[in-house]
Amino acid sequence: MGRLQIEESSKPVRLSQQLEKAVTTNYKPVANHQYNIEYEKKKKEDGKRARADKQQVLDMLFSAFEKHQYYNIKDLVDITKQPVIYLKEILREIGIYNVKGTHKNTWELKPEYRHYQGEEKSD
Repeated sequence: MGRLQIEESSKPVRLSQQLEKAVTTNYKPVANHQYNIEYEKKKKEDGKRARADKQQVLDMLFSAFEKHQYYNIKDLVDITKQPVIYLKEILREIGIYNVKGTHKNTWELKPEYRHYQGEEKSD
């Protein structure tokens, strides 16, 4: 019993095998993958986002909020094509950022702007 156990434990668990032909499924290293190159090219073409006039951005935001009540910041950046920081400045004036609830991490218009129909708010 003890001898069998010693013999079993002294046997190697893994054995090397000699291959007859080379393994060709390995990938060769490349400096940059195709999807990275495409992304960089697209990013270069777009360039940095330029700040538009505040009134134009407000118009774009109000027209977007007429379609849906809640938007996350990423969607609003795609719609307006504005820098995130600039967009957040404007949204703080006209919107509420939801931190809790079902619409977590989304923006909605403040109650005084909710039924915006194209005319400017009177001060």
